[in-house]
Amino acid sequence: MHFAVAGNIGAGKTTLTKLLAKHYNWEPQLEDVVDNPYLDDFYNQMERWSFNLQVYFLNSRFRQVAQIRKSGKDIIQDRTIYEDAHIFAPNLHAMGLMTNRDYENYKSLFDLMESFVEGPDLLIYLRSSIQNLVAQIHKRGRDYENSISIDYLSRLNERYEAWISKYNKGNLLIIDVDNLDFVANPEDLGGIITKIDAQINGLF
Repeated sequence: MHFAVAGNIGAGKTTLTKLLAKHYNWEPQLEDVVDNPYLDDFYNQMERWSFNLQVYFLNSRFRQVAQIRKSGKDIIQDRTIYEDAHIFAPNLHAMGLMTNRDYENYKSLFDLMESFVEGPDLLIYLRSSIQNLVAQIHKRGRDYENSISIDYLSRLNERYEAWISKYNKGNLLIIDVDNLDFVANPEDLGGIITKIDAQINGLF
């Protein structure tokens, strides 16, 4: 089974992915943030590095999905290949931070890759307000995220909501995380697990 957690920057994807992997004994596939050679450069000079960054993520996630389907294991993935193509890349293009030429090249590459992949059996979308995202980003204190603006997060949130409203790649579970603390409060995590259990039971 292939599960995936989607959501904006700071929504809690990586944390929830790790907690669910531990609870269900699933194998986690985490987003390549630490080893990503473009992130620092991108946040310092978005226009110059946007295409490089997006292609790096696209390649990384395509590789993940290919491995997930081959492995035969139950795997939970932190962020999906669709988010890059439907949210992050078009947002950079719309903000004038990716040229038309690079964006068309990127879209062509994604369309080709998408023809070889299947959506996750269950997508868990973490819905969050901007206020909550900002608080979480500040709390984790990553240097390269200090320059993320509220306008940038707001644009991403709008695209996430538009994408989720039309999502048709498989089963979807939406969790509003604004009033949840699934790290400190076991009841909050338990509530999420109960919802996931109901979804999993419906898959068989």
